[in-house]
This record gives sequence, C-alpha cells and structure tokens, in this order.
Amino acid sequence: MILYYSPGACSLADHIALEEAGRKFALAKVDLKTHKLEDGRSYLDINPKGYVPALQFDDGQVLTENIAILTFIADNYPGLMAPGQFGRYRLLEKLAFISTEIHKSFAPIFNPAATEEEKATAAGKVRKRLDEISTQLTGPYLFGEHATVADFYLFVMLLWAEKNKIEIPKSLKTLAEHIRARPTVEIALRQEGLA
Repeated sequence: MILYYSPGACSLADHIALEEAGRKFALAKVDLKTHKLEDGRSYLDINPKGYVPALQFDDGQVLTENIAILTFIADNYPGLMAPGQFGRYRLLEKLAFISTEIHKSFAPIFNPAATEEEKATAAGKVRKRLDEISTQLTGPYLFGEHATVADFYLFVMLLWAEKNKIEIPKSLKTLAEHIRARPTVEIALRQEGLA
C-alpha cells in the first residue's frame, strides 16, 4: 500500500490512522502546486483530482477521499470504529460533518486570492462548526474513551485552526492534546517533517 500525502494536509489523518492500525504502507510525498511526486512522476497519473489523500493498493487500485479511506481503515481495524450498533453510521456522520462543514470551510483561508473579509468570514464559520462538534464529545474523544479515525481527521482541522489563530473550544484543545500524545501521531508528524 502507498499513501500519497502532502505534509500537514488532510492526508495526515489517514497517515495517523494507518499507523494506529499497524498497517504496512509506504509514503509518497506530493507537491500540490506542481502535482509531482518526489521521483518526478506526475501525481495526476495516480489521482487525476490532483489533491491528497490517495491510497494505492498492491493490485494498483486507488482509493481517494478522506471519508472513503478512513472508513476503509476503520472497517479493517475495528479498534478505530465508533462503538455500538450504529457505530459505522455514526462514524460516517462525523466524517461527513468534518469534511463538508469544517474542512471545506477552510478553503478561503488557504486561498491567496481571497480577501481579508472572506478569510474572516471563513474563520468565523470554522469557529462555529468547532463549537458545534465540541458539544458532541462523549468522553476524551468524539465517541468516548477510544479514538476513532474521525478523531484523527478532527485533529488535523484543529492543527489548521491553531495555525490560523482560530479560537478552539477547550474540550477540543483537550482532545487535540490526547491525540498528540499518542506515539503513532508522533511518528506520523515526524515522518511528515512536522515535529
């Protein structure tokens, strides 16, 4: 398996989840501006969408999109799945919220062509969504005492919020501290040059 990533991008969630699952995989760094891999090949040949993550399997198949990849990992490593009869669906619910409501809200903040007003509006939207998800914690993590793949995706969003000076609710700061303390997270951050 090969995980195509860019340091600190949303693919960091997949990187952490694969480390947590103890999966054997290789990393391939993608330059998102040039769409080139470190060996000079075009990333667009792997993923025509041009963004990360992408997970390439040994048979050549490629899976893209965080919701799909993180669900695949949780399906194959049940320790990262949400608990209960509806756990898989609750996990998908959280992943979709993080992807569509939090992750996508950062777009103007990362867009150099966006005005300061557009960036401020986006930051306000991110803050509101973080407030909303902070009320849904059922323990130190989103689903209680054990981390799921959704916690890793949320962790990346919290890193982005911190970097962009967006206020983070106290309960989510605590969640981020719990996640950052995990040995697998330290490994992933170091491998991506972020630690």
